[in-house]
Order: sequence, then structure tokens, then C-alpha cells
Amino acid sequence: MGVLSITPVSGALGAEVLGLDLETIDDEGFAALEQALIDHLVVFIPDQQLSPDGHRDLAKRFGEIEIHPFLQKLSPDHQEIVVLDGDAGARADVWHTDVTFSDSPPLCSILHMVTCPSRGGDTMFSNQYLVYDALSEPMREMLGGLTAVHTAAVFGHPEHQAEHPAVRVHPVTGRSSLYVNRQFTSHFPQLRRGESDVLLNHLFSFSEQPQFQCRYRWAPGGVGIWDNRCTQHYAVNDYDESRLIQRITVLGDHPEGGTPRWSHWQPTTMSASAAGEMGVSGS
Repeated sequence: MGVLSITPVSGALGAEVLGLDLETIDDEGFAALEQALIDHLVVFIPDQQLSPDGHRDLAKRFGEIEIHPFLQKLSPDHQEIVVLDGDAGARADVWHTDVTFSDSPPLCSILHMVTCPSRGGDTMFSNQYLVYDALSEPMREMLGGLTAVHTAAVFGHPEHQAEHPAVRVHPVTGRSSLYVNRQFTSHFPQLRRGESDVLLNHLFSFSEQPQFQCRYRWAPGGVGIWDNRCTQHYAVNDYDESRLIQRITVLGDHPEGGTPRWSHWQPTTMSASAAGEMGVSGS
């Protein structure tokens, strides 16, 4: 490993890391990279010549690799690498955390920018630790007792779903972060659906504020790695040139948080007497 340089890219999160060759990274270099990821939540390593085998081998250092159930794969020999082609409609311009509809969502995602437009096509990331810390104390107290249902409905598979704590505790840092996202989170099962919709819309908007974000300008060969346990991201759809990404996600653990304090809400049939007392007509 050469001389390592780590430069933050915003006040909220993110750092650019220089001095690493990800194709031949050794144990010392990987330990430094892993620590930078924990410290900054997302790291960017420019000017990499990362082969598909090198991409896979780097991901294996973080843990078991996911085979994404829906996205296009690079090749039969590299099923772990998904191809995200902007010309084919792969423009993730909705704030999200990757694959939260899984029981064990990814620990991290490793993006290799193969082709990017001459302008536009940046990616924004948000720090969900800071989002949680900025919520009012009563809101944090309530969310700590809720779970949220996440589904793959955006991929046409609403039957693929998982239930996770609304507030997730990071297994390494022990910090709490808000763990809902606009793309995959369906509802809080402890609440009436209308209540859940209002609360989620507020949390989505709150978590997407600029003070929680960084924005990164890609160049060909750039690699980005983000901690999927405490971040969201958004691909800016402001380009009309080719943008081609290869990405691997690394499987994580089952999200942990507070113990739910209420059971799932169940609708009940209102009795005639109760309906009359509330002024509800049957006609």
C-alpha cells in the first residue's frame, strides 16, 4: 500500500480515498478502506482498473456476495455483478437503500463506473445517522417501537417483502439510524394505513434534506462503496449520454433495533351501536 489520502467530500458524509489499487489491494490496504467506510459511510476511489474478477474478489473481502434476484447480470460467469445501463432505463432517481425487501439487506454496495456522461449523472448519498439524530425526541421514541414493511413492488414483485425495525442499530458503531426509504418501504404495520402514509411521507421528505447529503461527480474507472446499513442514495437523472455501471452488493445481517411495543393493527368491523354513537349512517 502506498501513501493513503482520505479527503472528506462534505460535512455530512463521504470521503475520497487515494493511494489504493483495488485490483491488487492487500490486507493492510483493505483494513484502511474498511475503516474509512465505517468513518465516512461512503468512500470514492477514483482511477481504478477494476476487472470483473477483481471486483468480485474485493467484494468477497467484505462478506458473502448477493446474487440480485431481478437485475441484469454481467455474464453467466459473473452472476454477482449487475449491469445498470442508463440507456436501458436503469436510472435510480428515487431515494433508496439497496434491497431492503430482503430479510438480510446488503452490508455494502460496490459500484464501478464503466462509462459516464461528460456532465450529469452524479450520485447523491444521505447520512441516516444524522437524520435520526435530528428528529424530535417524541418522534424518536415512537419510531423506536415500530417496524416497517419493505417490498419489491417496484420490480413487479410485491410478494417479496421483509419487516425491519424503523430505527436500525449499526452492528459495528452501535449508532441508531432511520431505516425507511421511499422506494421500498410500504408501511408501518402497527399503524392504520392512513396514519402510516402520512408518517412515512414526512420521514421521506425529512431524510432527503440537503444538510444530510453529499454529491459525487463520477469519472470513468471510479469506484464507490457505501454502507447500506446507514445511508440512502439517489442517482441524478440529468444526462442524455451513456452511463453504464457494474455493481456488486455484499450480504449483510438481519437488521436489529428496538423491540416493537405494539402489535400489528387489525381492522375491525364497527358495531351498529358504535356507528350510531359516532353518527355513521349505513345508507
